[in-house]
Amino acid sequence: MEGYLPRLRLDGQGIVVLGAGAGMGAASSRALAEAGARILCVDREMGLAEQIALEVGGIAFAADVTDRAGMENVFETAQAHFGASLKGVVDIVGVALLDKVESFDDARFDAQFEVVLRHAFLAIQIGAPILSANGGGAMTFIGSNSGMKSVPGQTIYGAAKAALHHMVRCSAREFGDRGVRMNVIAPSFVRTPRLLEKLGPEFWETVDRTAPLGRAGTVEDIASVVLFLQSALAGYVTGNVMTLDGGGDVVAALPTP
Repeated sequence: MEGYLPRLRLDGQGIVVLGAGAGMGAASSRALAEAGARILCVDREMGLAEQIALEVGGIAFAADVTDRAGMENVFETAQAHFGASLKGVVDIVGVALLDKVESFDDARFDAQFEVVLRHAFLAIQIGAPILSANGGGAMTFIGSNSGMKSVPGQTIYGAAKAALHHMVRCSAREFGDRGVRMNVIAPSFVRTPRLLEKLGPEFWETVDRTAPLGRAGTVEDIASVVLFLQSALAGYVTGNVMTLDGGGDVVAALPTP
């Protein structure tokens, strides 16, 4: 067997990163590119896609990946650039609509499931057969700790993430014998640029005090696990929901946003 560090390399592999323009998506694109992957940097905003693509030597592409035609265009573009070397998909897309259940109307309920679940369904349905035809590959999705426990204000968001977790785990079984691995990373609170601004310093100080490791997660923490799951080091890892919360799952309660 080859050594372990070479198995972390992704040289020559084409990987689609959905939601690459900022935060966890941008950090994951950097990590994958550093390991040798060629990245199709997909974002809803072309300016963000172009910025990270320039940084990592990738290819910028703008699309609404909650739309079937948009996702089909993503994979057509990926195949045109990468051909049979297309080996991976990393799906970072998702926004939490925070509110109590009684405050959701039908439109916001539908919007929450749309932005959390539909793109993952489309990525699996369209992308997994392509990876299989290319000899196999890996797909990594970003779920949430909210999909496994009750977090105040995140009941509907958590329900959508729980559905994402289950869909990926079941799809991992469907595509396992076709050479496609699928896993979910389920973070707790991560210091993304959007959440840093939205939740404020007092909230993050509380998270830091609560976490056993003494800090909230960073986008680099997420990117590190993305890199592992996309690499051959994780060649026997599929159908997993990997909690990434700095040990937060062992404490009695989480702070309320």
